[in-house]
Amino acid sequence: MLAIEQAVAAPYATSRLAQDGARVIKVERPGGDFARGYDRAAAGQSSYFVWLNAGKESLTLDLRDADDLALARRIAARADVLIENLAPGALTRLGLDPAQLRATHPGLITCSISGYGTGHAYETARAYDLLVQAETGLCDVTGSAEAPGRVGFSVADIACGMQAYAAILKALIARGRTGEGRHIALSLFSSVAEWMAVPYLQAAAGSPPARVGVAHPSIAPYGVFRLADGTRLLIAVQSEREWQRLEPELLGPPDPRFASNVERVANRPALDAAIAARLAEMNVAEAEGLMSRCAIAHARLRDVTDALDHPALTRHEVVTPNGPIDLPRPATGLPEREGLTVPDAGAQTDAIRTEFS
Repeated sequence: MLAIEQAVAAPYATSRLAQDGARVIKVERPGGDFARGYDRAAAGQSSYFVWLNAGKESLTLDLRDADDLALARRIAARADVLIENLAPGALTRLGLDPAQLRATHPGLITCSISGYGTGHAYETARAYDLLVQAETGLCDVTGSAEAPGRVGFSVADIACGMQAYAAILKALIARGRTGEGRHIALSLFSSVAEWMAVPYLQAAAGSPPARVGVAHPSIAPYGVFRLADGTRLLIAVQSEREWQRLEPELLGPPDPRFASNVERVANRPALDAAIAARLAEMNVAEAEGLMSRCAIAHARLRDVTDALDHPALTRHEVVTPNGPIDLPRPATGLPEREGLTVPDAGAQTDAIRTEFS
């Protein structure tokens, strides 16, 4: 597949395909994908780039150059998939119109990723991840009661990349039946908006969700409490049966203010204060033991450094120019290809030029 990509959204989709065994030729502008400069956290290299580009081949092209454009067209003619996330219409203006390519090569699947989609006033708006979080309302349901917040990683880009990956696989299955490719158009905004369905439905009904931080707007007790040893413990009571098991063990005789979830939510400050006072007397072993005896869902609120040692975290290794890097293992298990390598910018340019000359 030919990937005229940058940043996160399209590279996420193609990274999954590379892990699945696809050959991905990544076109980088002269100077390289700007994501190579996001940070230096991965052995002196960009953490985003290392994560999203292992297993690809890097081809440096200036698509404004006639010879480089002709090479891109020759690669597209032999590709199963072309994916791009340039500015809307930029690929067409450069001379690689997806519709014309599919007309010439009917089996080709093309995928274009934009910020907001087309046909409205936001079509040409810049669409960095945080901007999309803000425009979709995601920031309004994230953060504390005092202020909105952002999801702490590029959730809009990743959501869109996941959608693109799934859509490309669906298109490949359909092509196996019909022999015909198709065009896929999707946006960061629409990817997050789909995930915002419940807040949107609540808002449309006149009850937009409250922003409550690490808590639940409509269930109590459901939140974080600090223990005597400093551990932050999140507890989540989901049913009346659970509360009836926990209350006598933690607080003592039943309190009419907490008799049902509706009353517990209405009296949340008093409830949280009572629970906080009791849990502040316990260490983590005592508190987790109590929650386990009462069959109450609970979790430690970990910082990122602590999460690195989580028993459920598994890793796989990729090869980079600066040495091997351990990454979280894909959720579906190990990649189909082991020993994936992160390429230097333009590392395969000469070989690819020769192959497609």
